[in-house]
Amino acid sequence: MRYGPEHKQATRERILSAAENLFRKQGFEGASVERVMRAAGLTVGGFYAHFASKDALLAESLRAFFQHNGQRWLGGLEELRGAEWLSHFVRRYLNRHIRDNMETGCVLPSVLSDLARGTQESREAFAEGVEGLTAEMASRVPGEDGVTARKRALATVTCLIGAMTLARATKGLSLSDEILEAAREFLLAGGEGTEAAPPARKKAG
Repeated sequence: MRYGPEHKQATRERILSAAENLFRKQGFEGASVERVMRAAGLTVGGFYAHFASKDALLAESLRAFFQHNGQRWLGGLEELRGAEWLSHFVRRYLNRHIRDNMETGCVLPSVLSDLARGTQESREAFAEGVEGLTAEMASRVPGEDGVTARKRALATVTCLIGAMTLARATKGLSLSDEILEAAREFLLAGGEGTEAAPPARKKAG
């Protein structure tokens, strides 16, 4: 029986969803092709009709993750700018739900070390996602203190993902909550995007 392109695309999305879930829970090494296909309710033999390798699966999973979570993180913020936009974005990401929920939480802390040892394709997929978030933030939040909007945005994204990775690594310890809180306060300190008021002039006489 021959299936149409819609069926193939639906099957591919099932595999990607199963892979993301297993990557989140077990990391890249723990999520074997066999386990991914079993979780998707498919036979192992069908894997290579959709992906050239497990590394290619990771790359596509990262692209799908950033695409799906873009709306989750950024939806409804289109009219906001500066401090207000940044506050919503940071709080949507740096929280206990994203840290603790192994079904829908962030997959990045589980695969970052694998990316460092992985293929160029998977690193490029991750870089595309980071670039997308950075560009969106730079268009909404201005630079300050001699730092361009892009550099400020890139540093913020780095802090967000790094803080979540450390918070996940220390989950169950008091330090984990402290990391999330410290990162939020650091990123949002001082009313982002506002300029300091000039010092008051001394009265003559």
